[in-house]
Amino acid sequence: MRKTILKTLSLVLCAAAAQAQQWGDYTLYSVQNSSSTFLLDTNGTTVKTWTHTASAKTGYSSYLEPGGTLVRAVSRTGNSFSGGPICGQVQKVDYAGNVTWDFVYSTTDYCTHHDIHPMPNGNVLLISYERKTAAQATQAGCSQAIEIWPDKIVEVQPTGATTGTVVWEWHAWDHLVQNVNPAKDNYQASISAHPELLNINQNTSKDWMHMNGLDYNPILDQISFSCHNFSEIYVIDHSTTTAEAASHSGGNSGKGGDILYRWGKPTNYGATGTAVLNVVHDAHWIPEGVPNSGRLVAFNNYGTSTKSTIDQVDAPKTGYTYSLTAGAFTPASYTQRLVSSGQSSNMGNSQQLPNGNQLICIATSGLMYEVNAAGTTLWSKTASGAVPQAFRYNQCYVSNAAPAIPVITDNSGTLSSSAAASYQWYLNGDLLAGETAQTITPSADGVYVVRITDSNGCVYQYSKGFLKGTLVVPSGIGEHEYDARMTIYPNPGKGVITLDYPALGHPATIRVNDVYGRQVMEAIGQNTLDVSALSAGMYYITVSADNFSATQKFLLTN
Repeated sequence: MRKTILKTLSLVLCAAAAQAQQWGDYTLYSVQNSSSTFLLDTNGTTVKTWTHTASAKTGYSSYLEPGGTLVRAVSRTGNSFSGGPICGQVQKVDYAGNVTWDFVYSTTDYCTHHDIHPMPNGNVLLISYERKTAAQATQAGCSQAIEIWPDKIVEVQPTGATTGTVVWEWHAWDHLVQNVNPAKDNYQASISAHPELLNINQNTSKDWMHMNGLDYNPILDQISFSCHNFSEIYVIDHSTTTAEAASHSGGNSGKGGDILYRWGKPTNYGATGTAVLNVVHDAHWIPEGVPNSGRLVAFNNYGTSTKSTIDQVDAPKTGYTYSLTAGAFTPASYTQRLVSSGQSSNMGNSQQLPNGNQLICIATSGLMYEVNAAGTTLWSKTASGAVPQAFRYNQCYVSNAAPAIPVITDNSGTLSSSAAASYQWYLNGDLLAGETAQTITPSADGVYVVRITDSNGCVYQYSKGFLKGTLVVPSGIGEHEYDARMTIYPNPGKGVITLDYPALGHPATIRVNDVYGRQVMEAIGQNTLDVSALSAGMYYITVSADNFSATQKFLLTN
C-alpha cells in the first residue's frame, strides 16, 4: 500500500504512550535535482548518504525497499519531453551505494515523469507521458487540433543491470469521453453518465492530465494516482491483464481499466458538488496497522488560501467497486483534514504513521516535520532546496529483506498459504476477522488474499488474489432464466447475436457479465453483439434504459 506496501508497520506499539512520541528511526529524503539522498535519525543526524553521479540527479521520488535498497526516479539528460519533473530513468541502489538496476524509459514517443512506486514483487510502477499528434487528438474528440501528452502507467520487471520488461500497462487514452463532436471517437451525449471515463476536453493543453502521485494497494490489487491539472485523485484496477486494462471489462472489478473511483472535483465528470481539491499530489491509501487504514489521502496544495492540507477520504467501497450517490462519488467533502504549517505551490506529501502521527513534507520550502494527533510538532528538518517527498522507516525494515510472496494452494476445498511467521486472510478486499491461521476453509466464493510476515514481524508481504468458486453475482444478475421482454437469438450461440427488446426513449445500455459477476462487455444502443472474443460458457446479458431493465442467461458455444 503506502510507498511501498511493505512499509514497516509495528504490531506492538503501546497506544497510550505513542501519542506523545516520535515514530520510527529514519527519515529518507532527496532534494530535487541533487546528487545526494539522505537518511536521518530522529535527532536530525545524517546516518546514511547515497551519492549519485552528476548525470543521474534525483528527478522526483526516492523510496526504500525492505533491506535498505534505494529506489529513485532519475532526471535523465537528453529526453525528448520537457517541463515538470521529467525523469526518463529509474534506479535501484543497494545500501552500500552500488547501482543494481539502471533503466531508461524514454524515447521520442514516451517518457517517465514525477512519481514511481516499488511493487512487492520487485517490479516498479512508472508514470509516463505518451505523445499523441494533433490528428490523433481531434479524432479522439478534442475540440482543438493540438499535440497532447496523456499519461500512462507501466509496470516494469527488472531483467538485467540496465534492462526491463513492461509486464502491465494502463493508458488514459483508452478511457476517454467527449460530447463535442458525434462524428469523432469517444462521443457520448452525456459526460455525467460516464464518470468512469476522462473528458478529453476537460483541459486542452499539451500537458493534459499532469499525473504526479502513485500508490498500490495489494489487498485490493488497485492503483491510486493524482492529477495536478484535474485536481482529482483516482483508483483503477490492477488485477486486469493489459488487454483488459485497455477495455471496459475484466479484472476483479469487472470494469477493466475504467476509473473505479474519483474524488476532489465532481464537475470534471458533470456531477454537482463542491470542488475540495485545488492542485493535488501524493494520492495514497493509509496502510494496515495505521489508524484509519484503508482511507485515501491527498496532499491538497491549496486546501486553504494560505495553507496546504492533508485530506483523508473514506471512499464508499463494496468489494472491488465504489458506489455513486446522485451521480457523484462520495463523500461530498473530506472525512478528516490536517491543515499543514505552510503551503507548497506544487509537489508535497504526507505519511500516516502507526502511532497516529503524520509526517508532512512542504515540498517547495524543503520543510519536513512530524506532528502527533494533538497537532504538536515532534520533529522537523528544513533542507536547502525543494523536497518532493519524505518517508519514515524503522531499523527493522531497513535491515530485513521482504519474505517471498506467499502462494495460496487449494487442498480439497481448504486454502493454504506457504509457510510464514504470521497470517491474515482477506475476502474480496475485506479483512476476515480471526482468520489468522496458515489455512482457511472458505465460507463464501470470491477472491482470497493472504498477508504474511517473516520471523522479524516488521515487513508485510501479500499473495496474489486466489479465486475460489464464483464471485457474488451482482444484484439483478442471474435472477432470471428468461425475461419475456427481451429475446436473445441464437441462444445458445456464437459470433454475432441479436437482442430484441422494446423501443426505448434513450439508447439502451447493454452489459454482459460472466458467471463470476464480472462485467466482460458493454455496448450502447445496439441490437447486435459480437461475442466471438469471449470464452465459451454461461453469461448474463442485461439491457437497461429509462425505467426498463431485463436480464437473461446466454450460453456461448465454441
